[in-house]
Amino acid sequence: MKKGIISGGWAHFVTITRHRHTVIRHCAKAGILWQGLRHDLSKYSPTEFWQGMKNYAGDRSPNEVEREEKGYSSAWLHHKGRNRHHFEYWTDYNPKERRILPVKMPINFVAEMFCDRVAASKIYQGENYTDSYPYEYFKRGKATRVIHQETSDLLEEWLLMLKESGEEKTLRHIKECLKKGSY
Repeated sequence: MKKGIISGGWAHFVTITRHRHTVIRHCAKAGILWQGLRHDLSKYSPTEFWQGMKNYAGDRSPNEVEREEKGYSSAWLHHKGRNRHHFEYWTDYNPKERRILPVKMPINFVAEMFCDRVAASKIYQGENYTDSYPYEYFKRGKATRVIHQETSDLLEEWLLMLKESGEEKTLRHIKECLKKGSY
């Protein structure tokens, strides 16, 4: 249920700020604090924030509401084009295939994507959150996701580790992987 612009605006601000602060904490534990501090700053830009205010529903992304109304989300198009922790950012024209294909993401952005997914799950699931939720959510969308296979495999490995071994162990593992610098 959509709220009014003022109440929706405040609720949207609180939600994206809580999410961002959770990502910052996770990124710090993973060894990428600077990325965490810069995480999702575009959500406060007029292009994204206005749509978030206008379409805030409380139980799902405002981008979904905008898509239902317009057939696309201008806020999402803006967001994914500026935030390299989204796999949708990592597509390019492949001259051999003569079409746009996914590109392997640098490991530091995969790590931020992991932190982002866990934080989003915590914020939107609230007290119903478990360490298995981000993995289950990932698996539900896997068949239709357009992502480089190695990037998908790494993210899935980390999400499964989260499910089986918990957050602290997984974030320590990610920090060690980042020290190696590749996957």
